[in-house]
Amino acid sequence: MKVPWTVWAALLAVLQCLGCGKGASAEPGGAKAESGGKAEKAAPDAKEVTLAPVTELVVEQTIDISGTLDADEQVTVGAKVPGRLASISVDLASAVQRDQVIAQLETRDYELRIEQAAAALAQSRAQLGLPQDGPDAELDVESTAVVREALATLKEAQANQVRARNLAKEGLMSGMDRDAAEAAAVRAETAVQSAREEVRIREATVRQRRSELRMARQQLADAVVRSPIDGVVQMRRASVGQFLAAGAPIADIVRIDPLRLRVAIPETEAAGVRAGQQVRVTVPGDTAVHAGTVARLAPAIDPQSRTLLVESDIKNPGHLRPGSLVTAQIVVTSKPAPSVPATAIVRFAGLSKVITVEDGKAKEKQVVTGKAAGDRVEIVSGIAVGESVVARPGSLQQGQPVRVVEGS
Repeated sequence: MKVPWTVWAALLAVLQCLGCGKGASAEPGGAKAESGGKAEKAAPDAKEVTLAPVTELVVEQTIDISGTLDADEQVTVGAKVPGRLASISVDLASAVQRDQVIAQLETRDYELRIEQAAAALAQSRAQLGLPQDGPDAELDVESTAVVREALATLKEAQANQVRARNLAKEGLMSGMDRDAAEAAAVRAETAVQSAREEVRIREATVRQRRSELRMARQQLADAVVRSPIDGVVQMRRASVGQFLAAGAPIADIVRIDPLRLRVAIPETEAAGVRAGQQVRVTVPGDTAVHAGTVARLAPAIDPQSRTLLVESDIKNPGHLRPGSLVTAQIVVTSKPAPSVPATAIVRFAGLSKVITVEDGKAKEKQVVTGKAAGDRVEIVSGIAVGESVVARPGSLQQGQPVRVVEGS
């Protein structure tokens, strides 16, 4: 049978393609083998690295919490006595000193009470035969006029009693006259005792009048209202001409230096808080850190919120205001710990490691990191102070040759 020429043409084309494939495959293979031989002979280059020492870092355990700044003291100042307000010398934001006069009541009524009390005292002293002025010294009761008069009457009555008894014995006086003389002597003796008691009563009256005079003078002094503390006027509550009852408020005064920080520490963290621990306070909008110490701790946990109230005294540089919401940091403990630069730590798949150099090669060490402080990180475990780590490992791998160079 005769084969068509088209079949021969197709078979020839297939044979030519197969020949081309063998030639192409042989040439790359030979090149690859030659290239591979050169790679095996070439040694890898050592990577230059800079070492950083593992140094000691003081690590603080802190409690971060929000709190409120309150005034150290706040008082509402009022008059101790009633009266019409004659003057007031302070207003909102006025700075005041302790014992500074801030208000004055009208004093005429109290001046008249002093005169009245002084007159009553003088009257009581005159009843005892004392001068109007002078100290209330210990009084000799027997020397007072009323007692001396009673003693004279008693002496006369006793003489009449003796005379009556003698005359009665001689039959020159009736029994009735003798009994009258006896009764007169008894009455005279009783009158002496009454006179002495009267003197004691008058002496007590003098002391009472003296006390009333001192009270009237104190009321006059209380008509002047003074500040009980150093501070600033938070609110003015009265106006001139207003009649004020005793204790009516005139002004609110607050002491704002130091300020009192109040924070509620959760029960789970309260066990580590102690008096004297360092406190750092920051205020929104203020970059400054204000220092203080834990001054007071509540004696018990609040059963409702399960928190412990803690107070600290914060020095006020002048611009802090009571009522501000602040962020506080209480330093519970501080201890030294190893640390490395933050750039020396390699993190992958949730693990942290650093790279050291041993025998000219990189060696990985897994570490547990703690708190960061600036550009350094605490190392809880895995490496010790005195060792060195690669400062910037980058893509450095375990066992890779390295060459240590001095840092720039």
